[in-house]
Amino acid sequence: MASDGARKQFWKRSNTKVPGSIQHVYGAQHPPFDPLLHGTLLKATPKVPTTPVKARRTSTFQEFESNTSDAWDASEDDDELLAMAAESLNTEVVMETANRVLRNHSQRQERRRPPEPPAVPSGDLRLVKSVSESHTSCPAESASDTAPLQRSQSLPHSVTVALGGTSDPSTLSSSALSEREASRLDKFKQLLAGPNTDLEELRKLSWSGIPKLVRPITWKLLSGYLPANVERRPATLQRKQKEYFAFIEHYYDSRHDDAHQDTYRQIHIDIPRMSPEALILQPKVTEIFERILFIWAIRHPASGYVQGINDLVTPFFVVFMCEHIEEEDVDAADVSRVPTDVLRNVEADTYWCMSRLLDGIQDNYTFAQPGIQMKVKMLEELVSRIDEQVHRHLEQHEVRYLQFAFRWMNNLLMREVPLHCTIRLWDTYQSEPEGFSHFHLYVCAAFLGRWRKEILEERDFQELLLFLQNLPTAHWGDEDISLLLAEAYRLKFAFADAPNHYKKEWPTAFLA
Repeated sequence: MASDGARKQFWKRSNTKVPGSIQHVYGAQHPPFDPLLHGTLLKATPKVPTTPVKARRTSTFQEFESNTSDAWDASEDDDELLAMAAESLNTEVVMETANRVLRNHSQRQERRRPPEPPAVPSGDLRLVKSVSESHTSCPAESASDTAPLQRSQSLPHSVTVALGGTSDPSTLSSSALSEREASRLDKFKQLLAGPNTDLEELRKLSWSGIPKLVRPITWKLLSGYLPANVERRPATLQRKQKEYFAFIEHYYDSRHDDAHQDTYRQIHIDIPRMSPEALILQPKVTEIFERILFIWAIRHPASGYVQGINDLVTPFFVVFMCEHIEEEDVDAADVSRVPTDVLRNVEADTYWCMSRLLDGIQDNYTFAQPGIQMKVKMLEELVSRIDEQVHRHLEQHEVRYLQFAFRWMNNLLMREVPLHCTIRLWDTYQSEPEGFSHFHLYVCAAFLGRWRKEILEERDFQELLLFLQNLPTAHWGDEDISLLLAEAYRLKFAFADAPNHYKKEWPTAFLA
């Protein structure tokens, strides 16, 4: 246990913002209250004794790569089987189908298993900068310390999901991979080409990722911004864009008034802190973000502007700009070359889609942010029942979930993973019922489980918190996000409707 004196000295030092230091992330004008002191809102749930997690040997990256090379490379038949099984909502059918997919994967894995290579010592990667402090774009590759993927013995196999289109590129030739991507793109185009888009089918197809070419229109449909009927879309876009700029004309000049100047000042301060800097710091982009955030704050007085909301603008803006930018990397594109009328349309579309997102999680940003308080408490309870060893380790070293998970909820993990990973994550969030609120909880639980080995190795309060606030995800790619989403899906399937069944350990598929 850390002494009170040492802890006070530590928090005193941590108030100075230096790279890699622990920082308070409250995200609002009102810092979050302590749930231990305000027990009227958050009632503690009685703990259920759980089975300790068995120690497992460490494994090399070569073993991980061998075990996961085709983990999500399910055939088209497997994709269709799982989709039909999930749609039927019959537990026996789901279990039978998932087991068949697992057997197919196991047979492929056995045929290609290489001899075990010698272990290679690795350096201490604990203090690698988090993405929130690194604005450079990173290649899409897996972290070298990922755990080996094995078949789960602790959770029902029925919650395993095949992620079509996210297989490891190393297992496929470039031509085969492009054929697969082309096939998925054709499916999207066929679905979107009809006079009335089947939104339920679009959600199913989008869960495992949306091709870049059709992502803008797909996001607008899934968010509810555009109607399913093709003929109504042009009129809807014109009406909503006109409505947004009417707000600008009516409200934006009041940003320097006494009633609103504090809100505008905070927005003006926060935007330059966002990433990617190469995009955000362009004057035209900065102005667009200021207008979007100020208008949203004025029109939602129950919450107003709260730090953290600013990050939620970026994915929509980047995705919608992809339609009009030739560069592969939109993060560094010169927005000044984009026509003014195009930028106006992108700005309005970004505002309305962000508003749709925030409508579902607005209690995250009202006074004292009760939505986030509740979600952090739910995450703590979920982890305590899934992996009591990790929970007790954090408890033993007096690390509170609020100290690291508040930002996960406030920024929807945007400060924890690269921007391209956030966009891939949001493909699935917009495909899930209550994806940004309910499903995000299970993604956070899976995200914490991803670092289980490193967490248990830390034996100091300061080092534990530093690690949890600066996770080494800078080199994460779509494969890492797919694995994270698959594990979150397992947790949701097993626990969402059965809170009394939380007495489980982390599946071996996700443990180090």
